[in-house]
Amino acid sequence: MILRYDRLAIELPKPKNPSPNDAAAIQELLGGKYGEMSTLMNYTFQSFNFRGRNKLRPFYDLTCSIAAEEYSHIEAVSYAINLLLSGQTVKGTDPKPAPLKDTVDARFSYHYLASAQAALPYDSMGNPWTGQYVHSSGNLRLDLLHNFFLECGARANKMRVYEMVTDPCARTMVGYLLVRGGLHVVAYAKALEKLTGVEVSKLVPVPELSNDKFPEAKKLQEEQKLHLKLYTFSPEDYKQAGLIWNGTHPEDGQPLELVQGGFMGVPYPDLEEEPQLSSPVGADFDYDPQMFTDIAKKMGIKP
Repeated sequence: MILRYDRLAIELPKPKNPSPNDAAAIQELLGGKYGEMSTLMNYTFQSFNFRGRNKLRPFYDLTCSIAAEEYSHIEAVSYAINLLLSGQTVKGTDPKPAPLKDTVDARFSYHYLASAQAALPYDSMGNPWTGQYVHSSGNLRLDLLHNFFLECGARANKMRVYEMVTDPCARTMVGYLLVRGGLHVVAYAKALEKLTGVEVSKLVPVPELSNDKFPEAKKLQEEQKLHLKLYTFSPEDYKQAGLIWNGTHPEDGQPLELVQGGFMGVPYPDLEEEPQLSSPVGADFDYDPQMFTDIAKKMGIKP
């Protein structure tokens, strides 16, 4: 079961202007083959299907912990996309002036045709994410090797997307993923080493794990040590992940830390209404928010 908080993993700066092309590029990090939906669903299904978990509990706990974190990653990517798209079209309820006319040549038209300027489970070219990206073989060695490869491929994509986008909102989000994804590369490498005795660390970095060239990522490492902390995202469970996640980081030699539980994150950014896209409701909808405020007070619920 997933315990969810009404918070976002990282604070995203609000874009000064819409950046639909940046949003289109970031879609690859959401619904692409190496996107966050793939990492989430790979590790989630592997955890569901894990046989012999009592005998191999540390590996099960590690997979579960990383799977839970990936949920917050698809959320962070989605919010970055939504913020970058906000205000792209002309607000209003009259369709006659063609408020969406500037999107005719949009690189990712599904942002306007299939949603209200919002994230979708597609890659950067509009191909829908597919369950064919999920690898859950049932063989722990093979699954861990796949996960290591998946995280390395995901990191390569993040580095390329970073080089494509310029908006601070986009780069802040990608920088966060570079740090946390890099941690997962190391985690699966360590798991493989403990399971097989093979020095997988000799393959690291594939690609380079250093974030020194990415200011947003470097700041998170220096100030919050987010490249060292593996969260269990559970109050009591998955503690044996610490039997794998220990020692020092291969890049800077700092001690690794298992954190029981998760982190509260930050309040969600407010996504503006886009009435020309009937979002969140149609033009004729009459709603009095004070009604629910009054009901909440009577029930003792904080609005």
